[in-house]
Amino acid sequence: MERLEGMFLDPPRKFGSDFTARPLHGLPILIKNNIATNDQMNNTAGSWSLVGAKVPRDSTMAAKLRKAGAIILGKTNLSQWANYRSFNSSNGWSAQGGQTYGAYYLGQDPSGSSSGSGVASSIGLAFGSLGTETDGSILSPSQLNNIVGIKPTVGLTSRSLVIPISEHQDTVGPMARTVKDAAYILQAIAGPDSYDNYTSVIPWANSTVPDYPAACQFDALLGKRIGVPRNAIGTPSRSTAPIYAAFEAALNTLRSAGAIIVENTNYTAFDQYLESSAEDTVLSGDFGPNLAAYLAQLTYNTNDVNDLSDVRNFTQHFPAEEYPSRDTAIFDTSLSLNFTNTDAQFWNAYQENLYLGGPGGLLGALATYNLDAVVLPTRSASGISAIIGGPVVTVPLGAYPSNTTVVTNRRGNLNATAPNIPFGLAFAGDYWSEESLIGFAYAFEQRTLVREKVRPYVRPTIELEDVLGY
Repeated sequence: MERLEGMFLDPPRKFGSDFTARPLHGLPILIKNNIATNDQMNNTAGSWSLVGAKVPRDSTMAAKLRKAGAIILGKTNLSQWANYRSFNSSNGWSAQGGQTYGAYYLGQDPSGSSSGSGVASSIGLAFGSLGTETDGSILSPSQLNNIVGIKPTVGLTSRSLVIPISEHQDTVGPMARTVKDAAYILQAIAGPDSYDNYTSVIPWANSTVPDYPAACQFDALLGKRIGVPRNAIGTPSRSTAPIYAAFEAALNTLRSAGAIIVENTNYTAFDQYLESSAEDTVLSGDFGPNLAAYLAQLTYNTNDVNDLSDVRNFTQHFPAEEYPSRDTAIFDTSLSLNFTNTDAQFWNAYQENLYLGGPGGLLGALATYNLDAVVLPTRSASGISAIIGGPVVTVPLGAYPSNTTVVTNRRGNLNATAPNIPFGLAFAGDYWSEESLIGFAYAFEQRTLVREKVRPYVRPTIELEDVLGY
């Protein structure tokens, strides 16, 4: 069987002795425009308020990429403020960067908030990219752009000098065209960082570091118990029927790979989760203090924005920010709170999240049914893992058929459902289970080769491997 391996990093390798020390030696990487670099590139989250601002050093993510030999080509556009400004904007739009479009259908919604990272990786503008996720912002643009996305456990990758939403849910992860490519990037960026105390709980910090690329084994699913939480997946509608059909076929592929599929490993508190506002409370409570802490680190603050109130004021009065056509409703909600992330009301909401995603959700299902992971359509995978800070890997699953009715987004400026728009399959697991999830995703990828079957209407004529001489 032909295998879709890493696009550039599979044998034969030409890096010689440099490769061990610098595993991304010479490879071009793009990073989301909320991950700081101490150079001439801006770090703005798409807002004009931070154009020209300076940081004291590279973010830890940028520093690790450079240490691994990567060439940081530039910043990718994002949904402004990582989709945490407006209820009436559009995925992939920011005031500074404009509108990003997906490459699989004319006017395609690229999803967000790591929109530019998804599109750039998909059409080969770089070897891979970094995105950030609070809830769905790596997984969703990865699946809709036909690529692999790894959303790590919160704390596996540092958030130092990454413009935040929530310290309890934010994480940085790779987006690339194959599982192995994404694994190499994760290998380079994972690990403890004195600037981010969440990384101090990494269980292998003083022992053997997982070898994420080595987890890419064709037989990784053999004998593994993979759960199907049907109540979290839901039932198909006319518009989602192709996704559900592809998902059922994927379960057969997993069985043929030796996996033990355990049906109806349902989340016992899922109905309560659907009614809960705890996640909104946590994100709103974290955002103001976390943003102020980032802004306080700037060594030059062009527009003297020091907190969320300053950012909202700038946004509402700077014409290029397109207010009020694109509102500041999420800012407004956070500012209206009469508590912060140090108060009891916030702590109670966070504890509710830990129950809904833990004993009442994913972690409870893993324990009850003795599972190695659960598998879901990617569209259903992000929320439960997000509220507990757990890992998820998405891999291409399929695309909408040619007779699909086009449906626009709520703003009416992008095509959210349309022929050939991709969708993904997600593996979700316990904290720090990235190594296993990568193996499961790889085993599925190699048996289906979906990435090569779903083709964008925008196609590059030159690949990086042509330039690098592989």
